[in-house]
Amino acid sequence: MPFAAADDSAMMKQIQSTHSPDGREVDVKLILHVIEDVLRRANPSIGSVINGTHEPADAFVEKTAVAGLEDMLEALAYIINKISCELACKCSGGADAHSTTMAIFNNLSNYSWDAKVVISLAAFAVYYGDFWLIAQLSTTNPLAKSVSLLKQLPDIIEHAGSLKSHFNTINNLVKAILNVTKCIVEFKELPPQYISHETPPMTTAIAHIPTAAYWTIRSMVACSSQITSLLGMSYEHITSTTEAWELSSLAHKLANIQNHLNSQLEICNQYIDEKRSAENYLALVRQFEMAHVDNMRILKALICQRDDILPLLEGRTRVSIEVLKRKTVVLLISDLDIFEEERRTLVQFLHEPKTGSGLQYEIVWIPVVNRSTTSWNEENRQRFQQLQAKMPWYTLADPWLLNPVVIRYMKEVWNFSKKLILVVLDPQGKVVCNNALHMVMIWGNVAYPFSTVKEESLWKEATWKMELLVDDIDREILKWISEGIFICLYGGDDIEWIKKFTFAAKEVAKAAGITMEMVYVGKGKSTERVKKITSTIKDEKLSRYWPDPISNWYFWTRLESMWHSKTQHGKKPENDMILQEVFTLLSFDGSDHGWAIICRGSTEMAKANGDTILKSFGDFEHWKEEAGQNGFVPALNNKLHQLHTPQHCNRLILPGISGGIPEKVVCAECGRPMEKYFMYRCCTD
Repeated sequence: MPFAAADDSAMMKQIQSTHSPDGREVDVKLILHVIEDVLRRANPSIGSVINGTHEPADAFVEKTAVAGLEDMLEALAYIINKISCELACKCSGGADAHSTTMAIFNNLSNYSWDAKVVISLAAFAVYYGDFWLIAQLSTTNPLAKSVSLLKQLPDIIEHAGSLKSHFNTINNLVKAILNVTKCIVEFKELPPQYISHETPPMTTAIAHIPTAAYWTIRSMVACSSQITSLLGMSYEHITSTTEAWELSSLAHKLANIQNHLNSQLEICNQYIDEKRSAENYLALVRQFEMAHVDNMRILKALICQRDDILPLLEGRTRVSIEVLKRKTVVLLISDLDIFEEERRTLVQFLHEPKTGSGLQYEIVWIPVVNRSTTSWNEENRQRFQQLQAKMPWYTLADPWLLNPVVIRYMKEVWNFSKKLILVVLDPQGKVVCNNALHMVMIWGNVAYPFSTVKEESLWKEATWKMELLVDDIDREILKWISEGIFICLYGGDDIEWIKKFTFAAKEVAKAAGITMEMVYVGKGKSTERVKKITSTIKDEKLSRYWPDPISNWYFWTRLESMWHSKTQHGKKPENDMILQEVFTLLSFDGSDHGWAIICRGSTEMAKANGDTILKSFGDFEHWKEEAGQNGFVPALNNKLHQLHTPQHCNRLILPGISGGIPEKVVCAECGRPMEKYFMYRCCTD
């Protein structure tokens, strides 16, 4: 310990030998409150004493008239007066500071360390307060004036200007004494259910408290000695620099002691916070394991446990959590960096169709702010409020209402990191889906009540066909399917390949005598680049395209959601047709070139990467006859199979997956296991 290095270990053993506590309890914090008031009032400037402008009395007695305080002080009156006499008599009798300090420790042997210091400080406050009470009243009260004459206080007032620095030194030491005393008391106040004396952080602190107690009481003795020397002494003696240096040295030592104890206190509080957090976390886990009549206990545990707060906002109105009672509740959990595309899509799927539909569920936006890295300044508050204004659902009124334990639960149990998730609670508060985002992206409100069971039933009914792939993104495509028109969906961000492909496709369709509608579907996560390519396609009339960039974003996000949804249910590309097709398209999107799907009707479908599809179109004369006999798509599939070579390089780029990364992924072309790499990507084009 920094301040203990210069201390005599033999002296510390001597102090420890006086310590024989008998278990008596003293409410040190309550007494300290009275002491603080005495010292505060006894520490005016010299000028205010002379001018009679010291602070008037207030209702302090009423404020401290707590039950038991008078009885406690009455019980301690004898020992407080005895210590006060030790300070007054021995200091005036010329006893050395260490002997006086040890005498005080001997008188307080049966008390705990914190009680020793507080009782000593109470005794000092009596002596110190008595001195300043007479000084303050001597200019207005005849009795005080007469007493001050007997104590020779007029000399102090006469030389008040010159003594200002001397009294400042005393006052600084008194403040240092009080600060260390309060710090020692704070250790006493630490909750024993979370940190015992045998706990390492506490053990370290306790080992140094006797040293802190010694130097705190020793400093009281030094202050008392200085005050005693002021009474009846000459001006020359009063202004001696030796005594002032001693007080400054003690104040510096106490400051070092306080800094070290504060560091230990911070470690102890951190330990307590961790223990309390662990306890609260287990309590939250148990809440979710229990059966409940309704969802109120769970929602209060998650959102806000206090009944006196309206934690939710509906528009601009604060509302009670009771508005969610016995309803299916979808918790939309995100940070403040939620993507606008995600927000708009969820509004389209979960808000607009729900209006007037009678669906009994409510959405609550839960914004998660990392408190260790994010300061709740005006800039972040405005970001939150701007985002909140765009949410058409209930929202948490203040991110700081969210308990850190709840955030931990969201991360550890629901696998929330940064990506938005939708956690669904049934009317009894039971979690029926840890993340319904993917089923919502695939089916929207058709997936209500958004449970894992409902998701499984929807997949059992689903088959791989063009309707599943495009859904309602483009109603014109659904019309072409019903009319039996050939459809070509293609993507990529290589504009040169796109020009070659669209030209070749038009030539082949013309040669085959078929009508083929082509639609550019962009490339996943390349929004800005896709906008530029779409502009070129529009200007050069290469094909149809989706004018709203969110349509492109949603097409790829929906495919990723299919991947996540299927893999969450334990499916693998090797044994699931839909997942295999999704995987193939995502692999195409991971390449540097284009790709294409050509279909007729719902299920007749051919697909290939950019180079292969261009080669097949270039060789159309070789399979033209077969196309006329067996159909264009079957003939194209045969040609693509002939062009397949063992040499290929497929890449699969998956976004951050909540809940883990697949241990094994096989190639869409050859079925061999793919190598796993980690890629950190920020793509703003």
